[in-house]
Amino acid sequence: MRKSARPEQDEPQAEAQERRSEGLDRGIDSLERKRQRKEPQRVAGTLRGQKVRGGAEKLLTRTTSGAIYAVVTLACLFIGAPMTALMVAAMAWLCCSEFFRMCRMAGRMPNEVVGLGAAVLFPLAALVNGYQALTALLVILCFCIAGWYVVTPRASIADVAVTIFGPIYTSFLFASVVLIRNVDPGLPGFLLAFGTMSSIWANDAMAYLVGSRLGRHKMAPRISPNKSWEGFAGGMVASFIIWIMITVLDVCHVSLPLALVAALFSGVGGVVGDLFESRIKRGVGVKDSGNIMPGHGGLLDRSDSMLFGATAAYLILFLGGII
Repeated sequence: MRKSARPEQDEPQAEAQERRSEGLDRGIDSLERKRQRKEPQRVAGTLRGQKVRGGAEKLLTRTTSGAIYAVVTLACLFIGAPMTALMVAAMAWLCCSEFFRMCRMAGRMPNEVVGLGAAVLFPLAALVNGYQALTALLVILCFCIAGWYVVTPRASIADVAVTIFGPIYTSFLFASVVLIRNVDPGLPGFLLAFGTMSSIWANDAMAYLVGSRLGRHKMAPRISPNKSWEGFAGGMVASFIIWIMITVLDVCHVSLPLALVAALFSGVGGVVGDLFESRIKRGVGVKDSGNIMPGHGGLLDRSDSMLFGATAAYLILFLGGII
């Protein structure tokens, strides 16, 4: 009796196992169909998980390279004006090189020897004798380029223009950071220079954060589609906060009215500088000026706001009697 009952007991178990196997097969088929439906999205990289992971990686890369840039800049500013001038000279050389690269893509042939040499010398001249040395060097640059144009038949007037404009744009303006740091060799000069640069960095960061989340009204869609008026407002708030902190800390005796004017002009100047470089890149059909800074592109991409913003801040501080 026991032996005859055994097959009867095994039969329901076999049926149950068969049903489980069939259910498992149906589940695998269902997952495979879902995978096939999502395959085009996966190839295009538009799946939600891919977007989240890609955004996190991009933010981490951008933050890391930006932090390294900020730490190096902070250290040079703290050491003093000579080290600041050397740092700005190196950065200006890289920015000018990226600018000339884009000019060559547009069919221009700048004299890189003279242009890059001037890019290095402008910040060093600002360290020696301020804007007097900068002006003298600018005149010498114009004479050198004019002589090159006369003796070089293949050079066009457009080549002359970009050769002169390159170091003015990427270095003459950048030298304003050296002029601000040179106002005082000690802690006040460091705080004023760092505060000026921090206001422009904060403007960029806050404009990006606010614009990416709340941006609805485009500022210049044909030049920079991602910029919005909401982001601009958020960035300006950040600039005002930094400059008010400069007043609260009594850095170089900057008054509140002067700080507010400096915040306004440096903030607007930074935005103009960003749009200006975006216009150059759009004209030659490139997304980034270079690839030296992961997550940011080229050094000119990272410094475009600083060139105009720091120059505007210097002019306000000069007119206000601080420098």
